[in-house]
Amino acid sequence: MEELHSETPKAEPEPLSTPKIIGLTGGIGSGKSTVAKFIEEFGFPVYYSDDRAKTIVNDDEDLKIRIKALLGEKAYSTDGIYDRKFVAQKVFNNKDLLQQLNEIIHPAVRIDFENWVKKQTKYLIFKETALLFELKLNRQCYKSLLVTAEDNIRAKRVMDRDGKTYREVEAVMEKQMPEKDKIKLADYIIYNNTNLEDLKEQTEKIIFDIE
Repeated sequence: MEELHSETPKAEPEPLSTPKIIGLTGGIGSGKSTVAKFIEEFGFPVYYSDDRAKTIVNDDEDLKIRIKALLGEKAYSTDGIYDRKFVAQKVFNNKDLLQQLNEIIHPAVRIDFENWVKKQTKYLIFKETALLFELKLNRQCYKSLLVTAEDNIRAKRVMDRDGKTYREVEAVMEKQMPEKDKIKLADYIIYNNTNLEDLKEQTEKIIFDIE
C-alpha cells in the first residue's frame, strides 16, 4: 500500500458523513463487554445492542403486545417489566419460538441503531452484539471484531461471575455458534486468554490499525 508522507504528526482522520461500522461480538465469558469499555476509553462510541434491546422491550408498547401474544402474559410482570428469566426458559429449547421472538425484537433494535448512527461523528463506531454472525449482521458492517477465549476459561469466568454450575454454562455455550466458526468469519480477533493488560493492548492495536 502506498505510504503517505507528511511533516506533521499523524492525526485522527476527519469525521466522515457515514462512519465505518465495526461489529463487535463474542460468546458468553469471552470478555466482549470489557473490550467494549476499552474501546470507549480510546474515544470511540459503542452501541450496546443487547442492552438497548432490554430497554426497547420495556419502552415500546407495540412490542409488548406482540411479545405477549407470542409468549403469553407472563412474558411481563404485573408491573409491565419484561421477564427475561421467563422468556429465556420459554425459548431456550425452542428454535422456532426464539426465531419468532427475534423477528419481533431485532427490527426495532435495527431502527434504534440507525438513529444512533446518525448522531455519531467519529470515523469508527462499534456495534456490540452477541449475535453478529448468527443474524448475519456482519454483512452490514465495514469489519467484524471477535473477542474469544478457550472454552474452559470462558466457562470459569461465567461460573465465578454468575454462580452457575459448569453444566449450566456448557448448556448455554452449546446453543451458541462454535468459536471455530466465528473465527473463520471474523476480520479481526482478540484472544482473551491471559490478563486485562494484554486484552487492552490487543484492543488498542487492532482498533487503531483499522483503515
